[in-house]
Amino acid sequence: YGHSNQLRQARAMGDYLIVGVHTDEEIAKHKGPPVFTQEERYKMVQAIKWVDEIAPGAPYVTTLETLDKYNCDFCVHGDDITLTIDGKDTYEEVKTAGRYRECKRTQGVSTTDLVGRMLLMTKAHHSNIDEDLDYRKHTDNFGKGPKGHSPWTGVSQFLQTSQKIIQFASGKEPQPGDTIIYVAGAFDLFHIGHVDFLEKVHQLAEKPYIIAGLHFDQEVNRYKGKNYPIMNIHERTLSVLACRYVSEVVIGAPYAVTADLLDHFRVTLVCHGMTKVEPDKDGSDPYKEPKRRGIFQLVDSGSNLTTDLIVQRIIKNRLEFEARNQKKEAKELAVLEAMKRLEEEKH
Repeated sequence: YGHSNQLRQARAMGDYLIVGVHTDEEIAKHKGPPVFTQEERYKMVQAIKWVDEIAPGAPYVTTLETLDKYNCDFCVHGDDITLTIDGKDTYEEVKTAGRYRECKRTQGVSTTDLVGRMLLMTKAHHSNIDEDLDYRKHTDNFGKGPKGHSPWTGVSQFLQTSQKIIQFASGKEPQPGDTIIYVAGAFDLFHIGHVDFLEKVHQLAEKPYIIAGLHFDQEVNRYKGKNYPIMNIHERTLSVLACRYVSEVVIGAPYAVTADLLDHFRVTLVCHGMTKVEPDKDGSDPYKEPKRRGIFQLVDSGSNLTTDLIVQRIIKNRLEFEARNQKKEAKELAVLEAMKRLEEEKH
């Protein structure tokens, strides 16, 4: 959702947004191993509703040649500095030419921070256990330290506001003739498996209006266990709202799809993916009511990627990712020190 927010801001600066996505090779060279493959990333970026087109295999250093190739007036980046492996500003050329714009970085999140949370999967974030020193060190389900900062990048905790939700929301009401489709889940670490599922659901109707019900953190933890969810309800809300196939989100949806919920939203169809449906607290089927009404449908996304598999990728490459995080933190500190020196020289 941090990336989505940058793309939302960028789109608002012009009429047509082309997003350059680096190859795995480029990322590994400059930043460390990517979590998702380039094909997964191309599809995920294309699914964000503010994106008009993607430029696959974009060079890490943005040049005027690249901008001209795609007929772009200017390029946009967040207000955090990006450097090449040898410490040069990757946007130097376009900045000098006056074809650079900046948008605000989303506070409280970074890929490095999310990777850090996944590396804490063995810790009991969601329980009240306090004997575990390691657990006390990272006191909540954000993987933050006691001071409310990430032990990896120092970013502060993400704070949700109504304004942010309004910026991400479509604001569209269902229209006459729309097929109102309800889907529910954790939608944790919003990924290509979710995108493929929502795309398939979107194709089920001529005029689909998809409502995604997001379960509260405690509910997700009840049926997923371990340290799930990795992202809290506020972060998951923005991630799902940024997807072009979703029209509305129910924040903290009930686990059981009740008659009240179906009637309130005038739901025509309820869909679920091929993942196992865990029973409700009382052992009942959460989809009992839509099944009774004959409006329940299983949808095969064709993707086998799950949040669990992403976490497994991270843990498998644990040492590489920890090295990446340390490298990123060192780079950020070096940039801050350089900026501080420049300020001091000015005065």
